[in-house]
Amino acid sequence: MPPRDGAGDNAALTNASDIFSLIATGAAVSRSALLERSGLSRVTVTQRLNALIAADLVEEAARTLPSGGRPTRVLGVNPQVGHVLVANIGESHLHLALMSPEPTVIAQSTLRYDVTEGPAATLDRIADGFRHLLSDADGDIGILLGIGLSLPAPVDYKRGRVVGPSIMRGWDDVDIIGPMVGHFGVPVYVDNDVNLMTLYEYRRHFRLSDDMLFIKVGTGIGAGFIADGKIFRGAHGASGDIGHIQFESEDAPLCRCGKLGCVEARAAGWAIARDLRALGFQADNARDVIALVDQQVPEAIMLLRKAGRVIGEVTADVVSILNPGLVVVGGTLARGGDFLLSGIRELVYQRCLPLATRELNIVLAPPQADIALFGTGQLVVDNVFSPAGASDLLNRIASTAGRPAADRPERAKRRLERAG
Repeated sequence: MPPRDGAGDNAALTNASDIFSLIATGAAVSRSALLERSGLSRVTVTQRLNALIAADLVEEAARTLPSGGRPTRVLGVNPQVGHVLVANIGESHLHLALMSPEPTVIAQSTLRYDVTEGPAATLDRIADGFRHLLSDADGDIGILLGIGLSLPAPVDYKRGRVVGPSIMRGWDDVDIIGPMVGHFGVPVYVDNDVNLMTLYEYRRHFRLSDDMLFIKVGTGIGAGFIADGKIFRGAHGASGDIGHIQFESEDAPLCRCGKLGCVEARAAGWAIARDLRALGFQADNARDVIALVDQQVPEAIMLLRKAGRVIGEVTADVVSILNPGLVVVGGTLARGGDFLLSGIRELVYQRCLPLATRELNIVLAPPQADIALFGTGQLVVDNVFSPAGASDLLNRIASTAGRPAADRPERAKRRLERAG
């Protein structure tokens, strides 16, 4: 191959964001598909694709796709293009992970945590934890693509800030993105944990259901909704807060939000544990409830069934309004299986009109640990590989050409040497 002008190749690389995004998102995985989807000329597509291949960002795999004629070589993002850093902030733990773009876990750690630590200390702890994961990583993991944070609170996604009252006292309207960008200098994305669980379940297990309701039943209760293949967040990130819908009654229990009769106060893990303690059992959270259910303790099974019917009441209302094609129930209490699910199904089919339930499926989420963490990784990758995100990424990669070798990752150095 004849020598090439480095500045020209860098320009071709930074102009290739549209091509890169189509490949990275799976919208076009062959040269012919790129021509069709991009609307660009064959010469332009070839020039930009060659720049991506030379920069080690895109590969043409040996496997082929049936094309009705000659086999077509498959284009895909190099699996070692880079990595993402994600954190799931829970009520008692910080779960951190270094992930590949699939996303799959490369390395992870779990830290004890108390929400009373406050935002500044928590973000500093997360940043330190990320640095430890990076320093311990083996092999070539590419560049840092972006960072994602999952929070157990309503989040204004556009601003990346907690909104309204939540268990994360002191976080309301605090800048989360700024400090993390200050630490690592890459794009940062923040969302509510249930939205991220919903995203993961949809993208990994239920991709054919473009209108899907996901209900998380654990220590707390929340929901996420996929509308026409996209997360519906509402005006300020408060959509899906079904745990604090209230039912009036004479014996309405006090919710931890300070109101009476919330769904959470009747059916969440902490509420069932409260009722079990009143019956003389040792139970502090949703995990303890499921442990007692697994031991076939009748009182625990009875309370879980009752919780299912309470959740079924609010689910019936949501189904009547949003008309999803699929309801997926996940979270710690979902490990109770049909003890929980039967009550939800009973109330939904009893209260909704046949039109809303005629083709409705209500199922349990496949068991998997910390899907919010994987959903956070998916959120970062989706954004980084979007057209706007891809443009930012390629500009970042190209900009390292002027940095001293000691200041840039070895893989980025090799990419740029090959590209220019």
